[in-house]
Amino acid sequence: MNELMGARELCGRPVVTLGGDAVAQLRDTVFDGPAGRVTGFTLSGRGLLAGPLRKSLPWAAVHALGRDAVMIRGQEVLVEPSAVVARKEAAHGQVLGARVLTDAGTEIGVVLDVVVEGGRSGRVVGFRINARQSLVMGSRRRRRKVFVPRGETLAVSGRALVVPADAVRFVADDLAGFAARVEAFRARGGAAPDGLEKGPSA
Repeated sequence: MNELMGARELCGRPVVTLGGDAVAQLRDTVFDGPAGRVTGFTLSGRGLLAGPLRKSLPWAAVHALGRDAVMIRGQEVLVEPSAVVARKEAAHGQVLGARVLTDAGTEIGVVLDVVVEGGRSGRVVGFRINARQSLVMGSRRRRRKVFVPRGETLAVSGRALVVPADAVRFVADDLAGFAARVEAFRARGGAAPDGLEKGPSA
């Protein structure tokens, strides 16, 4: 599996061409819920007073996502915003703050961030959520931030996001542990084991 990253942590990173020119910075992540992937990014100019740009960056045009910058081949890969925000559902803000429900109707928390698999696909593998007490057995805290995988089918709107009921058995406390939980979730055969399987603590 490629490295996992939170979409929110990408915002603000400079966009730099392979020739070394800093041309923009990432403003917002565009998330297409029904497709289960990130389609790209809206951009802003460089500097504190710079406003939004009239260009966007498609995920497929990203050459590399580094810790300090996002690399692109050149400015020619930037496109009109409508090419990235192609449908009404494709909006990062519509999923942040949404209630998370299982397909059995149980509310498990609220979305804090979208977890993306690095590489060319922009595939969303899960979500960081502020979990309800019932999800984190044995926790003394009323709520706790955890990562939960998404299923292959995903329903999302501005008010709620639906994940499979057995996804709650594969939560993790950090991204390092979450990668293994996503693999286990994908590889599960038949019913998930009884009880909550919790990843390593942060």
